[in-house]
Amino acid sequence: MTGTLISLISIFIGIIAANVFGYLKKQYSFGFTGNTLVGVFGSIFLVKSFGRLGFNPWSIMENGTFHSSLFIINCLVSVLGGVIGLIVTKSVSKKLN
Repeated sequence: MTGTLISLISIFIGIIAANVFGYLKKQYSFGFTGNTLVGVFGSIFLVKSFGRLGFNPWSIMENGTFHSSLFIINCLVSVLGGVIGLIVTKSVSKKLN
């Protein structure tokens, strides 16, 4: 795997997490398209923010070896980014209306 593929997998996991959370909790849903957009940006923001702690895609593939524990942490942060992004976006949307 390359760093780019790991980044794409992380974004895809954030999209899935935001859509599943929006499906399960209807009050936080923006529809499929809105949840997808929030999932993309939420997962990217959280992985980039906390990736400097050592679980960014290039640390996962350091020296050509695959660190599975760092990849699992990266996936969990992507899930949290999608869910937290959806919650924050919905709360901002409610305050603006």
